[in-house]
Amino acid sequence: MVVKFRRKSTPSHRGEPSASVDERLVPEERPVPAAPEIGPFDIDSAPEGLITGDWVDLGSMMLAPAPGKELRLQVDEKSGQIAAVMLTAEDGAMELRAFAAPRNGDLWTESLPMLRQDVQQRGGATADLEGPWGAELITQMKVKLPDGQPAVQQTRIIGVNGPRWMLRATMLGRPAMEPSAGKEWEKLLEQVVVRRGTEAKPKGEALEVKLPPNARRVEK
Repeated sequence: MVVKFRRKSTPSHRGEPSASVDERLVPEERPVPAAPEIGPFDIDSAPEGLITGDWVDLGSMMLAPAPGKELRLQVDEKSGQIAAVMLTAEDGAMELRAFAAPRNGDLWTESLPMLRQDVQQRGGATADLEGPWGAELITQMKVKLPDGQPAVQQTRIIGVNGPRWMLRATMLGRPAMEPSAGKEWEKLLEQVVVRRGTEAKPKGEALEVKLPPNARRVEK
């Protein structure tokens, strides 16, 4: 997997729940979550032997090797912090973001109406979809191609609640439009492992993504 590093302007966080600090959980009292049947997994309940030496460790996320895909880290130009993780290929891409959530909370259900409203207020269209992880959101926004021609960009947004975290995956390109193309990307999402940490964080705060040692900067 090629790891690249590029700059990107600050992404919109509209439509995410307002912050309220969740309770501090004493490390030795942290409950061990039951292992789900499919991922994404919490670091404490990942199947034994799943994580191997060729995985990419990004701090709050660990990703399995993905042949034919590039891993791009989108950086906020103002803060210099990594804002999102992107897996890209010729036919599309998948953006991954992990957020802090309260214990026993359902941040994804809380986020859905806000995301839907944000898209509609910006002139886009939305539709609800039931997928492998439950409720999903399909969005369509009018955009301009590099040659100036108008087009419609469709995205498929998936949310997964974990133990005090929520992972949001946004598919673009063919994976967002064609179910058959999306299956391959769903398999990648199933193998994501989230490392939330034990410290108290505001609800909805993005979990820190760290630069892996083999990353190289690619300017836009």
